[in-house]
Formats: sequence, C-alpha cells, structure tokens
Amino acid sequence: MQLNASHTLHMAREALDIEAQALLAMKDRLDDRFVQAATLILGASGRVVVTGMGKSGHVGTKIAATLASTGTPAMFMHPGEASHGDLGMIQAGDVVLGLSNSGESDELVAILPVIKRLGVPLIAMTGGLQSSLARHANVVLDTGVAKEACPLNLAPTASTTAQMAMGDALAVALLDARGFKPEDFARSHPGGSLGRRLLTHVSDIMRKGNEVPRVAPEASFTELMQEMSRKGLGATSVVNAQGQVLGIFTDGDLRRLIEKGQDLRQLKASDVMHANPRTLRDDALAAEAADLMEAHRITSVLVVNAQGELVGAINTNDLMRAKVI
Repeated sequence: MQLNASHTLHMAREALDIEAQALLAMKDRLDDRFVQAATLILGASGRVVVTGMGKSGHVGTKIAATLASTGTPAMFMHPGEASHGDLGMIQAGDVVLGLSNSGESDELVAILPVIKRLGVPLIAMTGGLQSSLARHANVVLDTGVAKEACPLNLAPTASTTAQMAMGDALAVALLDARGFKPEDFARSHPGGSLGRRLLTHVSDIMRKGNEVPRVAPEASFTELMQEMSRKGLGATSVVNAQGQVLGIFTDGDLRRLIEKGQDLRQLKASDVMHANPRTLRDDALAAEAADLMEAHRITSVLVVNAQGELVGAINTNDLMRAKVI
C-alpha cells in the first residue's frame, strides 16, 4: 500500500479544518451555562469527579489531570467500574463532570440515577442536548459538532477535540478565578523544569562548610592559591574574623595579574581580591543565581545569610546538576 502524497495532505488539512470549525462554532455557543458550571465547581468543597466511556473517558482522564494540576482537585472515575463499587469515590461536596458525545453511553446512563440520589451536582459535557445525560444534569455544556473529522463520520475526532477544548476552557477559567500563580503550578509539578526553577532555593544546592573556599585578608598569595586548588570552585572568598565577605578572587583575576607581569609572591589576599563582590542570600531561588551569573557573565556566586556571613557558594555546575539550567 502506497500513500498518495497530495491526497494525504488534503485529508490531513480537511481534518484540521473540520476540527477548527467545530471549536469556533462551540466558542460562539458559549453562554451563562459555562459560568454556572464554573461556579458549581468553584463552590464545591470536594473534588471534580470526571467520568466518561470510551474515547470520552480518555478525554476525561486528561481533563481531570489538567484540573488537578491547575488548582482544582479532580479525579477520574470509570463509569463501568462505578456500578461495581467505584461510586464510593463520590462524596458529599463533590461535583460530577460527565462526558458523552451522544449522552446515551450505557455505562454512564446506568449510574445517572445513583448520582442524582447522592445529591451531588452533575455537569454534562455532551452534544446530545436532549439525551439522558443532559436531562439528569444540573448544567449542560454543549460540545456538539456538525460532523466528525473522520471521513466516515464515525470515529470520535472533532467531538473529542471539542470535549478536550471545553475542559481546558473550564480549567483556565477556574485557574484565573482562584488566583492560581506560577508558584502554585510549580508545587504540583516538582519534577518539571518550572517546578525546579520555582521551588529550588540556593540553600538546597549550594556548597557548604569546608567545601566553601575562604581565606583571611592577610593570607599570602600562596595560601590563597592553595585554597582555590583544594576547593575546585575556580574562586575563593576573602572573609574577616566574623565570617563576613570582604572580597573574592577568581581564575580570571589570576590571569589578569599574570598578564600585568606582577610579582605575585609578595601579595596578600587583600591586595588582589575584588572587593564587595556580588552575593546572594541563602533563601534566594536557585533561578536567581542562574540569572545573576548570566547577566554578569560570571560562573560562581558567594552565598550569605541574613547577617551577611558567608554560608556557601554556588557555580554553574551546581545549577546544571540540579537541572535549574
């Protein structure tokens, strides 16, 4: 079997056109029922229990996941399993979101009377506005489509896209109503790049204790170089007796001194240090360290506490190991 390239592209573009038109038509039908559905969910003390069969069920699992990750507690309940005990997942204070393009999926229709008896609100997402699902629902969201993208008009395609988009619209509206912030998103995505950037603090990944290179201002140049070599940071701090940062000396500073042809043997740390270096607080986000290094084209930063005492050091390698950059 060999594809006809021109016909294949035509079919693909037609499918996308059909689905795009379905979404635009659904957008034009949005009305107060959407607001009512969002209000029901926002006022619920429990979770959104999403349910649907077949392809609608697959879409439902995604909607539940999107809601949960954007501040609206949600879970998916398989309607087939619901009749065999999983209805116990629904508790007072919950809202049920039922998905079915026809509104007549047998497994879903079978549990509608029970949901009604439980006294929890039911939001229907369906194209069957006169269906069993619609009749049992407190609010109906119209996700009907003129036709499927499938050339046979059989496989759920445009209809499932409409359901997915309506679920996203609900999640976004609820996210905004709750004042959900990037920090909140990060807490539910600790394994993602955003989570790492917004949850990882300098104190979590910085070098501490004896790992931090430091010398006194009166230290000889030899002692300074030995400390740099031992700690492998490419720099050393210069601190006073109270542990407060006076300066820093880096590999770059060494190269510049050599280029000047100075006699380094007679110099002390206070003679060669870069005074008042940039520092970060230990409670700063690691992402701030990355931004500071990038802005000033440096590879390491000294870390201080609220009293200005040296407590750590961090470099680009530390940030990469923590996957902050």
